[in-house]
Amino acid sequence: MFQILLISFLHLFHPFYVSVTEITQNPKTKTVQVSVRVFFDDFEKALDHKYKAKLNILKPVDRKKVDLLIADYLQKHLQIKANQKPLLLKYIGYEIEEDAAWCYFETEKLGTIKNFDIRNDILFDEHDSQSNMVHVTLNGQRKSTKLDNPKAEAKLTF
Repeated sequence: MFQILLISFLHLFHPFYVSVTEITQNPKTKTVQVSVRVFFDDFEKALDHKYKAKLNILKPVDRKKVDLLIADYLQKHLQIKANQKPLLLKYIGYEIEEDAAWCYFETEKLGTIKNFDIRNDILFDEHDSQSNMVHVTLNGQRKSTKLDNPKAEAKLTF
C-alpha cells in the first residue's frame, strides 16, 4: 500500500510532456490538414528559449508576432512528406482549448497518397521525456504512432 501511495505522490510532482498531431487528407478538397495540440505553457517556454521573446499565447499583445513565431517553430519541428515529397504546410492559426494550444496548417491540393514520412521533434529540446503522438487519417483509415524523445521519425503506409 505504501508503494502505491509513494508512486501516486511522485506522479504528482513529475509532469508528463506530450503533444498530439492530427494529419488528415480532406476527401473533398484533397488538401492535407494538420493540427498540433501542445500545452501552451510548455510551448511559450520553448518559443521564449528559441526566439528570446517573452510571449503570452493566451492574451497576446501582438497576435501577428505570436502567429509568426508559432508557424516558424512548428514548420521547423514538424516536417511531413507524402509519397516522399515534402509538404508545404501553410499556417492557418491557433486557438486555445483548456490548457493547450491547437495550431492549424493546410497544404495545397494533392493527389493519391500512399505513405507519409513524418519528422516530429516538437519540444524535444525542452523536455527529455517529451512524447509526440501522431494520428494520420487517410481514406477513412486511421493509423497512429508515438515518438518518444529522441526518436523523431515515423513512416506510415496506407
